[in-house]
Amino acid sequence: MPALLEKNESTNTKIVYKVLVIGVSAGGLNALTKIIPMLPENFPLAIVIVQHRQHEADDYLATYLDKLSKLKVISAKIGNLLDPGVVYIAPSGYHLLIERNSTFSLNIDEPVNYSIPSIDVLFDSAAICYQEKLIGLILTGANHDGSQGLKHINLYHGLSLVQHPGTADYETMPLAAIEKSQVDHIIPLNDIANFLTTLVMSR
Repeated sequence: MPALLEKNESTNTKIVYKVLVIGVSAGGLNALTKIIPMLPENFPLAIVIVQHRQHEADDYLATYLDKLSKLKVISAKIGNLLDPGVVYIAPSGYHLLIERNSTFSLNIDEPVNYSIPSIDVLFDSAAICYQEKLIGLILTGANHDGSQGLKHINLYHGLSLVQHPGTADYETMPLAAIEKSQVDHIIPLNDIANFLTTLVMSR
């Protein structure tokens, strides 16, 4: 099923969204377990997640979410082609990027906003690749990573979403994103999964 919606109802412009990128930091496990397992098995977008974690972190997050979810959850690897209905977790110790041919690449450049992987790096590359067909979502976190990337998504006419700071374990990251960008929607945590499902599957 194509993910159709009208971002601007006044112009009746229909957008076919292809990818959802999510940035999350402190409090992320709680937030992600209230979103990813709630999405239906026929959810039609590829989902790419940067969760700030230690360099030595293993694949626990992907394994844990995969057990809870109807969607397949795996760690992103170099050369992976983004498939609809698959959730990709950025590996620790690398920046994750999306290339113009819709495959992943990794680099070990310096941390951005003290973070590697960085949300900004993923969001910037995804915005260039998918432009208006991209959805960006910022969740709970204790720094400002992701705010510049979400602004970049706006500049390329993608859809920008932020968890309502009042429902975040750590409100710094969502507040920074709201201050930096003209966010399209600010959504309480418990409503995000339903919002996304309705958004991309109602047509």
